[in-house]
Formats: sequence, structure tokens, C-alpha cells
Amino acid sequence: MKHIDVKDIITSKEFIGQSVTVCGWVRTSRNSKSVAFIEVNDGTSLKNVQVVVEKGEGSDYKEPRVGTSIKVTGNVVEGRNNTVEINTTPESITIFGDAPTDYPLQKKGCSLEFLRSIPHLRGRTNTFNAVWRVRSVLAAALHEFFQSNNYVYVNTPLITGSDCEGAGEMFQVTTNGYTTEYKSEEEYYANDFFGKKAGLSVSGQLEGEMAAMAMGKIYTFGPSFRAENSNTPKHLAEFWHIEPEVAFAELDDVIEIAEDMLKFVIGKLLEKCPDEIAFFDAHFEKGLKARLEELISHEFGRVTYTEAIKLLQESGEKFVYPVEWGCDLQTEHERYISEKVFKKAVFVTDYPKEIKSFYMKQNPDGKTVAAVDLLVPGVGEIIGGSEREYDYDKLIAAMKERNMNLDLYSDYLDLRKFGSVPHGGFGLGFERLIMYTTGMANIRDVILFPRTVGSIR
Repeated sequence: MKHIDVKDIITSKEFIGQSVTVCGWVRTSRNSKSVAFIEVNDGTSLKNVQVVVEKGEGSDYKEPRVGTSIKVTGNVVEGRNNTVEINTTPESITIFGDAPTDYPLQKKGCSLEFLRSIPHLRGRTNTFNAVWRVRSVLAAALHEFFQSNNYVYVNTPLITGSDCEGAGEMFQVTTNGYTTEYKSEEEYYANDFFGKKAGLSVSGQLEGEMAAMAMGKIYTFGPSFRAENSNTPKHLAEFWHIEPEVAFAELDDVIEIAEDMLKFVIGKLLEKCPDEIAFFDAHFEKGLKARLEELISHEFGRVTYTEAIKLLQESGEKFVYPVEWGCDLQTEHERYISEKVFKKAVFVTDYPKEIKSFYMKQNPDGKTVAAVDLLVPGVGEIIGGSEREYDYDKLIAAMKERNMNLDLYSDYLDLRKFGSVPHGGFGLGFERLIMYTTGMANIRDVILFPRTVGSIR
């Protein structure tokens, strides 16, 4: 049906004096003797449009309940404080779907925990109206950044026969139900759909490298799956991943791309979502806008892992997790480095090879790899990347040290045999970026239907 978006009505003066039709859901409704007021939102804007209903004498106007879906036709007029309103009559209001008295969003101030129990409805609140729009704008900005810099967007498979991280935390994909008829694991998988063990991808990186070896600069943007038994505010079993991969790139190039990308998308967000950022600043994190503006206003810092460990050891701070060379940096360590030492975003490079993935380029010292993590104030790590090991013999040795099955990575190893080049890339967890730019404290609140340990619907 023909109608005009609420966003267009409230942001443009061109509709004043015109008859328009809008559709949406009732956010609030007030009724008096001669006039009624309805706040309508259709999801296109954080702000509602106010509908003023002139009831007239003898009107049989029935006040619509909160949550009811309606169509309104009326005249746009100037309202108070530089706003616009729609004047209409009861006869020009059509109700599509009534909302009964047990509609769960009638009361203001519903907790985020309660809203997680109704993911199918929470998008109608101001909070999630804003979150979903920020998510959309950030996604578009990421595509714009890469497309404008000659990257090719590729779609890597979600079902894979190899583990990118080599950690084994993969969801199994099978068509075999529970049975005791197979005598061994090998027989079980031989009779499965693919004839071998398969799982959901934890990352598109390995296939992305293959595309980069032909296209030069590529990026993937899609879901990844981790069967990690971590029921924390920062972990999801299904999350979205941005992963650029660039041929003829060394670690310094990877760092420059990551910084440019993050500054670009946050700048776009500040430009396109001022109302949403103001909302989050007011209700979730005071100073959010200033923090984001500060982040993109200067160059990011840089420190090696070894230097970071020394700074932590000499800090005098009592950390929950002990600090020693070779340990994996925890969130408390990452936040101290970015918030207390550098007071800005900072890249940490050259991690011990034992705590990083097999594919990372080995440094000449024999102890570290050309890895990088980007740490940001308030969150900790937000990007992880590296220069990839492109020497065939060194990669084979690293994989054998981890007792990996080389047969599962034959295509990946072939890249090191046929025209291998220095290359690198990184991964950005999309939901963590949304958390950082909105001030939302729980990753379950920045994805439409969160998949977590023990929870799926």
C-alpha cells in the first residue's frame, strides 16, 4: 500500500500542508474529550510522529492500545519546537492488528534481560530501534570502505572440512542421527553426507586467502560459528565477521588498513546516526559521542607484546590474571594498556607464537609471530590480524608442531607452492564493533536473535 516513511515526514518540511498516509505501530496514546494524541513509529526513525485526532461531537473514537498497528491519513502541520504533526479524524484511521492488554511492551523501562526473552518484539522499543539502525549503517559503511578501495567482496563457505583456528571448537554438521550401527568414527563419517567430517566455519580466512591470491584485495562479511563454552557478555555461538585479506601486504600494511577502516566507519556512523548516538549517550554510556570522536581524531598507538608485558608488570596494578611473558592478554590487561597507558586505541604486535594461530608469519627471533591486536578503551581487543606465513616449509613445520592433519589443508598449502606472496589480513567481530559504538554492555543486545550456550529459539 502507498504510504510515506515516518522518517521522511519528520525530517522534511516539504510535506507541510499536504495530505499523507503513514503506517506503523502505536507507541503511546492519550485521549481527551475533543482530541486524542497517538505517537506512531514505523521503524524508519528513532523519533515518532505525533498524530492529532480531532474527534468532533458524537464521535465513536476508540483509543488504540499500545502495540496496535494502524494506517493514518491526514494533513501535515507544524508542531511545537520545530516539529511536524499529522492532523486527522477517527474515520481516517485504519486498524490492521489490535494489541491485547497483555502486550508485553506496554510498560516503560523494561529491562534488557526481560527484552531478551521476547526477541521477536524488542525491536519496537527505542533501544533496539536504535541498535538495529546502527547495525545497518555500520554494515553499509564497511561495504562502502572496501568497495571504494578496490576490494572484491567474496562469500566463503559456511560448511567446511577444516578448522581455520586449529582449536577444534567447531559445530559438527551431519545428517546422521543417533545410532549405534557404526563400529568406528571413520565408518560414521564415511556414511555421512559429505563422506568425511564437516563443521560450521569459525572464519572465512583460509578461503579468503585463496581468493586474495587471485584478486589481490578481498573481504568477506558473513556469519562465523564458535562452539566455545563461554557464557559471557562478549561471546556468541553465531556472530558476524568482517575479514579483509590482502596480497602483497606486510604487517604494517595490515595495521594501516585496520586503522583507516575503523575511522571511516565510525565517522560515517556519527554522520548518519546523530539521534541514535545521542540516545545511547544519554541512556547507556555518558560521553559516548565524545569517546568516538576522540578515537578517530588522532593516530592509534603501537606497542609490541613484549613491551606491553613490561608495562603491565611495572604498573603496580593488582590484576586478577597474573602477567608474565607468554601469557594471553586478558581483557583487564588490554583495557589497562589502552585506557591507562596510551589513553587511546593501540595496536599490540609480535605475540609469542605459542599463543597464536598456526598460519601467522614467524618472526626472525624464532619466538614471536607477526600478529596484531587492536585494543580500544572501554572494550579491549576489537580486531585481531597478522601477516600470514607464506613460506611453505615454515608453515608445514608450524602445523606439525600442533599435530594438525595436513591432508585437511592441502588446498591452503598449495597457495605456498604456486606463486606465493607476502600477504595479510585481520578479523573484526561485527557485534563487538556495535557494542563499542553504542555502549551496549552485552553482546546479546546487538544481534537480532542471539545464539549462546544453552540458549536458542
